Amino acid sequence: MEIGQKVKVIHLRDRVSGNVADKLGKEGIIKSFKMTDGSGIGAIVEFADKTTTWFFGEELKPVE
Repeated sequence: MEIGQKVKVIHLRDRVSGNVADKLGKEGIIKSFKMTDGSGIGAIVEFADKTTTWFFGEELKPVE
């Protein structure tokens, strides 16, 4: 995955708040990356409504 790539949220690894859970199945654009828990990299995704949140890489699937 790379910055600017379109992705879809395919599942959520952890229990999350309702506003993040609402993003399940939605598509967005990767805006940047961040270190997660010291063992991985997460992607910060922006959605059509201009909200952003981060996800673990395995929670996202590239959209073609």
